[in-house]
Amino acid sequence: MENITSQPEKLEKPQGLEEPKKEPKKKGWLVFLILGILGMLGGGGMVAVVFLTPEETLPEIIFPTIPSASTETNDNYSNLTGLPLADGVSKTAPAFCIQTPNGNDGARPQSGLTEAGVVFEAIAEAGITRFAAIYQNANAAVIGPIRSLRIYYLTWDTPFDCTIVHAGGAPDALDAVASGGYKDMSENYAYMYRGAYGYRRWNNLFTTAQYLRQFSDDYGYTSSNINGFSRMTPEESKRARIDSTVLEKLSITEPATQSTSATSPRTTGIGVYFGSSPTFNVEYRYNADSNTYDRWYTNGEPHEVYKCPSEDYGEPNPEDTCELTVMSPAVVVAMMVEEHRADDGYHEDIATVGSGEVHIFQNGIAINGTWNKGSWNDQIKFYDDSGNEIKLAPGQTFVEAVPLYGGVEY
Repeated sequence: MENITSQPEKLEKPQGLEEPKKEPKKKGWLVFLILGILGMLGGGGMVAVVFLTPEETLPEIIFPTIPSASTETNDNYSNLTGLPLADGVSKTAPAFCIQTPNGNDGARPQSGLTEAGVVFEAIAEAGITRFAAIYQNANAAVIGPIRSLRIYYLTWDTPFDCTIVHAGGAPDALDAVASGGYKDMSENYAYMYRGAYGYRRWNNLFTTAQYLRQFSDDYGYTSSNINGFSRMTPEESKRARIDSTVLEKLSITEPATQSTSATSPRTTGIGVYFGSSPTFNVEYRYNADSNTYDRWYTNGEPHEVYKCPSEDYGEPNPEDTCELTVMSPAVVVAMMVEEHRADDGYHEDIATVGSGEVHIFQNGIAINGTWNKGSWNDQIKFYDDSGNEIKLAPGQTFVEAVPLYGGVEY
């Protein structure tokens, strides 16, 4: 961009012409520049007016390039993640919802979790959280560990039309799977195996991407009709991120997009508290370079997981095959949920159908609003404080079911 303060070269005065008399400069303020920031987010826009005295000069202002509106259709993107589909990958490929533990009794580090498109986290029992990790088109050599099912995880899983992968479960959850016609893969050594390392104890049950594909082929579960979250396209998400950055630099507080409101501050640190234990409470640290949120526990440990290569190693131990990396989702959704101890005095009971407060973190900003799930089969919808539906950015999404006695800070 040309420096707009540069002056044209001085021209020589033709002979015989007198220099015109110059009027004295008038004092006061002049409107020096009006910048129309138009075309942001499909036609919305605003105007920034810069006032300068005659003695002042305008510094160079460089705006990032704003991409044009997307002409792509949702057919090009995954219903699970909102990301573009690779060549030859079907958006109706079989999906799998895998119950994955998170305790200190050998569950960590989990394996293959970086490949999950959506991960629900909630308390399973005694303040210990557990994941329902949803995969489609997985390639990981090791996925797991695999643990038992709870009824509220099944409620969240249902709209994704996935095979429920678990090792037993609570009686009400198992009854619902049996009577509800679910695709079910409970502890099954044709498609699962036990790892060799004893320190994992009962958290040593694993599967592989190859076993998952084989299960689908054997049982004829050749597709999944995923009803995913409402998503922006990658291009829309990029524009939203650029807009929020430009507005912050110009100190403009008008709404930039439907999913970025005047009450949506930019934020770099998030605390999610399930209770008093720093072992399960988490922090998310925004990484502007990758536009993701590095996940740490509040005891100071990063949430490391094994990222496993796609080659077929048979039935490997993740410690022997995989490399450690830090979980870094693109979107963090913190839903406040009604939760209480179940009748057995040990397990949790969580209300999943209904509505509640939600905090959404994506593209470096925080959005406050409401979550709503109308029925068992419905997908969760998110709305801002004005009642507009919030579209999530594409990429891996962590959904945190935070009890009302917990909290979210940012």
